[in-house]
Amino acid sequence: MKDFSASKTNYRTRSSSDLLAAILMIFAGLLVSHCSPTLQKTSAPTPGDQDVAIYSDSFEAFLAENMAGDEEDEDSLAEVEASELEPLADEEIPLPEPEELASIELTPVQADPDKPAIEYDFPIVINAEVEFFLNKFQHGQRKIFRKWLERSGRYLPMIQAELKKANMPLDLAYLPMIESGYRLTAYSRARAVGPWQFMRGTGRFYKLTINSYVDERRDPIKSTKAAIKFLSDLYKRFDSWPLAVAGYNAGGGRINRAIRKTGSRDFWELIKSNHLKRETKYYVPKLIAAIIIARDPERYGFTDIEYDEPLAFETLPVPRWTTMQAVALAGDETLEDIRNLNRQLRRAITPPGRGAYTIKVPVGKKELVAKNLPRVRATVATGYKTHVIKKGDTVSRICRKYNISTKTLLKANNLRSTMLRAGHRLRIPYKTTSFKLVSASEMATSLAPAEMSQENLIVHKIRPGETISELARLYNVPAYMIAAWNGLENLHQIRAGQQLDLYLQDLDDGERQRLAAVKKKSNPIVINRAEVDADAVKDNTRLTYYRVRGGDSLWTIARQFQTTPEKIRRWNSIEGNKIFPGRRLLLKIDSDIDA
Repeated sequence: MKDFSASKTNYRTRSSSDLLAAILMIFAGLLVSHCSPTLQKTSAPTPGDQDVAIYSDSFEAFLAENMAGDEEDEDSLAEVEASELEPLADEEIPLPEPEELASIELTPVQADPDKPAIEYDFPIVINAEVEFFLNKFQHGQRKIFRKWLERSGRYLPMIQAELKKANMPLDLAYLPMIESGYRLTAYSRARAVGPWQFMRGTGRFYKLTINSYVDERRDPIKSTKAAIKFLSDLYKRFDSWPLAVAGYNAGGGRINRAIRKTGSRDFWELIKSNHLKRETKYYVPKLIAAIIIARDPERYGFTDIEYDEPLAFETLPVPRWTTMQAVALAGDETLEDIRNLNRQLRRAITPPGRGAYTIKVPVGKKELVAKNLPRVRATVATGYKTHVIKKGDTVSRICRKYNISTKTLLKANNLRSTMLRAGHRLRIPYKTTSFKLVSASEMATSLAPAEMSQENLIVHKIRPGETISELARLYNVPAYMIAAWNGLENLHQIRAGQQLDLYLQDLDDGERQRLAAVKKKSNPIVINRAEVDADAVKDNTRLTYYRVRGGDSLWTIARQFQTTPEKIRRWNSIEGNKIFPGRRLLLKIDSDIDA
């Protein structure tokens, strides 16, 4: 039996056919490569019932090279997700030591004569291992188990309905309890994610989308369906639910190897050997104990449990780059409630692409969100955070920390010198995205966010080699906002000469001076709303915007809106006759003409 991760020296000398065979065996291992919370050695089955041991770090590296495509590195989203990640270690249940098991006295479950007998559809066994977790859940880890019970109310009905459709034991609905405590954003040291704790490779194998914008391991419904398929595959292989559950934790290859070495297909016999990890040995007993208590919590002292309300929602398609903040505003809901229904959106933004993306909203809010979402306008404004000056702080050091200029810092704090005093507080300006629900009257005269007061529209002409990321840093705005403002399908597909619209507001003097320097360097077109409004607009005219479509020309647009190409060029600072699809043109038209 070869260890794949230990064979790097010989790997280079293999023939091409050996290499192909090795790759095929690795992909075959996707079926059983799932790894539970702790990083451990997993294994994968190959044709002829031969096993190749694959360490999870080597396996993940292989997947990253062959399946990740152009997605961002997982670590690049650490800051974005830091506020919502929930390490499993926070609710980890310690495993028993041998001497603890030896001292346990068994107390078999006895039927309560005043209650109907509970019928389990997962094989229930009472032994020292199960008794250990029964005691642990009732006493040492009582608060944690109570939380698990409360959270279970949100997801149990849905999981049990899916298990019933698959003709599988309904008691398997408690597996996410011991995997994640039913937390959608649970994250293990081994980088398993979601309520069912899928590793990335296994999740993708079971058709879960995992990229920079979406991680369906966090989607309770889609991950449940994937987990049921995974468990079903393991059961077909072992014809035993305890072995299938153990395989869910350790990988089917490891269970298969333990069976072959011990000659037994009885899980309780396998755990007496040294062929399973400690975690796997106690995984099934932990599940059994969770099932027993969760099915009859009052008997074990868990009374007055306030179960979460069952998961309920409506769905509707929304455009790409739609933020959950905008959805929350449109539906008059809290951002937290919208996020909890759409935790698969890693950035709280719908992903790019040609089509719409379906999101979940609270029951009864679908029509309201659909009605109001087109009225939500987004701009980038200035917010402020506080910095308490410490001994040794300097203006330059603070400016480097927050990536702002000295002039901006001094201006924001009405300071005339760079002398600082420890203990004083400084206002640190930063860019923040704000949303507004515009009125019907505003909608009638406004087709773009630039019509909001005190805004500046900056039209930036792309130069050769420029990227969206560079523009985001240059103008201090999120990259996704640039894409949303301009209807871009892909952040990486822009071309030289293309013009992009950026909507900024609440610019201070320092920011205006910085943008003036940008203008000299890259020659963007800056349209100040106050200047436009003061440009002798007649009472019977209104300002509107028109997005250029394929086949449009200045002449056809001018004819449609009963104006002239010369005026359109002047209003939009256009030189020549070339315009690109997607460009938004400012127009002054007669009020009687429909846009």
